[in-house]
Amino acid sequence: MKKILCFGEALIDFLHIGATRQGPLTLPEFRQYPGGAPANAAVAVARLGGQAFFAGQVGQDPFGEFLADALIQYGVDTRFLLKHPQAKTALAFVMLDESGDRSFSFHRHDTADVILEKHQVHSDWFSGDSILHFCSNTLTTRHIAECTSHIVDCARRAGNLVSFDVNLRHNLWASGEADRVLVNNLVTKSDLVKFSRDELEYLANGNCQDYIAHCLTEQCQLLLVTDGANRIDYFTANQQGSIQPPKVKAVDTTAGGDAFIGGFLYALGCFDQVTDVFANASELESLLLFATHCGAYAVTQPGAFPALPDLACIQARLAEHGHPASAFNPLLFRSPV
Repeated sequence: MKKILCFGEALIDFLHIGATRQGPLTLPEFRQYPGGAPANAAVAVARLGGQAFFAGQVGQDPFGEFLADALIQYGVDTRFLLKHPQAKTALAFVMLDESGDRSFSFHRHDTADVILEKHQVHSDWFSGDSILHFCSNTLTTRHIAECTSHIVDCARRAGNLVSFDVNLRHNLWASGEADRVLVNNLVTKSDLVKFSRDELEYLANGNCQDYIAHCLTEQCQLLLVTDGANRIDYFTANQQGSIQPPKVKAVDTTAGGDAFIGGFLYALGCFDQVTDVFANASELESLLLFATHCGAYAVTQPGAFPALPDLACIQARLAEHGHPASAFNPLLFRSPV
């Protein structure tokens, strides 16, 4: 099984869970959850039984200690997690509407995750049969963008597969919108790229068909386009198709996309030859179906880490939907070791 190294931000999600009246005021109530998209993805892999590692930096403060402990408790290897002695851990306040959709308020100015230095990156990160996974929140300032580009280049030189979940948060960028050129440069250096439909349209500047074709002439081997509860489209150099996620009632969509990509990376990591999976539509759709059930389960639960399913849970949900384990590559359903 391949090592899955998730690089980027681990932060505190303060999830809005209600309000209390006190005198003339309505006081919002927030519950502290561990989060951060790449950290969520690492936990998603670990919960399913994969070899999950997290690389990034938190503050040497109570929030950073909480995140480090949470990753360990959920089975993630934290040997590459760094702690900065002065910089603080990043925070995000997450508001939910009636349908469970989120809005964010980030507190992330010069926090530990965005001041990681190139010299802190070690070759051990990329050793062995590995997949590097990262997101765009480590592209939002020049300093951390240079470090992220360096990490991707190191992974490429080491022969690692590179996975990029675009996951744009425009309000984290100083200009109020993501830098298309910068993000697209990392897209074309990645083997696997996941976009939401809105992100694809933004990065393609409205010309999605030509954009997809261009990406597939570069490093990209598989493009995944999600659209909430709607169908997921996939594109490779030789084929394209779609798959419909199962219908569920969403409670909190915080970790839905991370559970999906984490489930896909776990499944992909079970195969010796990843390129064979990308070339086989039936195999690829089996992996995507598995991943959609991971994502669908996560949105029915509050928070991020606690919402992520284990393998037995997904096996049961697949069976409930008429998909016996025997219909899939048995590597996906072996017991974790």
